[in-house]
Amino acid sequence: MALVEPKNTIEVLKDTGFSFKKSLGQNFLIDESVLRKIIDAACLTKDDCVLEIGPGIGTMTEALSEAAGRVIAVELDNRLIPILRENLAGRENVTVIQGDILRTDIRKLSEEFCGGKPFKAVANLPYSVTTPALLKLLDESAPILSATLMVQKEVAERMMADPGTKAYGALSLAVQYRAEISVAANVPRNCFIPRPEVDSQVVHLQCFSEPPVRTEDPELMFRLIRASFNERRKTLVNGLANGKIGYTKEEIARAVEALGKGEAVRGETLSLEDFARLADLFIRA
Repeated sequence: MALVEPKNTIEVLKDTGFSFKKSLGQNFLIDESVLRKIIDAACLTKDDCVLEIGPGIGTMTEALSEAAGRVIAVELDNRLIPILRENLAGRENVTVIQGDILRTDIRKLSEEFCGGKPFKAVANLPYSVTTPALLKLLDESAPILSATLMVQKEVAERMMADPGTKAYGALSLAVQYRAEISVAANVPRNCFIPRPEVDSQVVHLQCFSEPPVRTEDPELMFRLIRASFNERRKTLVNGLANGKIGYTKEEIARAVEALGKGEAVRGETLSLEDFARLADLFIRA
């Protein structure tokens, strides 16, 4: 049974008595063309091990199991586990795990189920955990080759935003430091049950083998980024001074001056390369 067909999704929901929890951001995909675009964007082969986050009733898991060699599906809602196991019965290359992806050791999953092979992550991310789940996947310690994700359109715009734009922020820089991003599909809200209040996009993140910029201290660079965007309306000097980054205002002012952007510069106008240079200026001061 193709779960992506609306009538089949509705039948499963009716037969199991499943009710959606708004707090979990549950929206099940019911559009086969969108599902196909997700699978195509993920560029899966039988050599790949897939990490699926939030499989729901198994709609996308079905297609992933046919395209990939192995699928590890992590579902938070324990009410869905028996439904998943019934819907995916006979698919020997699928393992369903009940758990919170934010508390899951992804490297341990890779070692236990995929022989240490890095994952290709694929997910219809619940809106309530989109940003933390995304940052978890992009953590340098996570064995992730790529991530093909359904996210709110607004979040996708933030991920791809350029310096000086309204959508540009710490999330933009975190994503762009770790991966090349592209849009695989625009997804209107009527492609889901229940229908969400916003439209979505499918984005594909191809993780870099090496970051696109170099800095002696990436952790310091991201402290600077977070502090500058926490004080978005302030100048970079004042924002960093209020951000408790471990330097005095005088030291901050000297580093910003050495950056050559002018004393009135604001953090939201700096590129990833600028923040990398700024971190190194603090280190070498």
